[in-house]
Amino acid sequence: MYMEQYFEGMKKVLFKIEKTQKDNIEKAACYVVDSITNDGIWHILDTGHMLMSEAVGRTGGLMALRPIKINCEINNPTRFRDRAGRKKVTYDMVEGFPDFVLGQSNIRKGDVLIIGSVSGYNFLPVELALRAKSMGVKTIAITSVEYSSRMKPVHSSGLRLFEAVDLVLDNCSNYSDTLVDIPELNGSICPASGIAASYLIWALQSTVVEKIIQKGLTPSVYISNHMPNAALKNSQAWKHYEENGY
Repeated sequence: MYMEQYFEGMKKVLFKIEKTQKDNIEKAACYVVDSITNDGIWHILDTGHMLMSEAVGRTGGLMALRPIKINCEINNPTRFRDRAGRKKVTYDMVEGFPDFVLGQSNIRKGDVLIIGSVSGYNFLPVELALRAKSMGVKTIAITSVEYSSRMKPVHSSGLRLFEAVDLVLDNCSNYSDTLVDIPELNGSICPASGIAASYLIWALQSTVVEKIIQKGLTPSVYISNHMPNAALKNSQAWKHYEENGY
């Protein structure tokens, strides 16, 4: 059954993460704790499909992880026009756009920036990593090293995201980022990278919490809005985050 193939394939990816990524998760947690306990901020920008929703503002999650949200929309309603032959351009392909992102954000020296991109070869994630590093920001990629290694870089440096950052958290997905082969489709289905990225980010958050507590400090954590007195407790925790950075 395809479902069983998916279950087995996903378990293998998660097992590989556990076996290969623990050291880098520990290192990433040290980057984060060193930053946020010294007036830094922990940022995340994901060009994919998971982390900006999963990692931020969730019950049991750290308030210190702050998203960089990009809203870039072109509205041009017209009658039908054939667009055949026109190249689709997205913001992660636009040279110079990372400068705009960094210029509009609150990132500064001493911060930590997580950049999520499964393929990791387009202009935005690579340039963002290089520019952030030049500012004195620690950069962490959540990406697929196997997938990205087989993509042709488009950045003038010749680098892909996993080669441009200070530290890599490999989501351990494969080149196709799919787990179930379907001969009838001459292809495969069911991506691994979303759940794998979530697995990594929560492993990292748990390690950050542990290291903050080991310092004798109290991290600010969201609780579910459905829990008793949630609004008051979350408000108090947010005030603690605003005052202390963690």
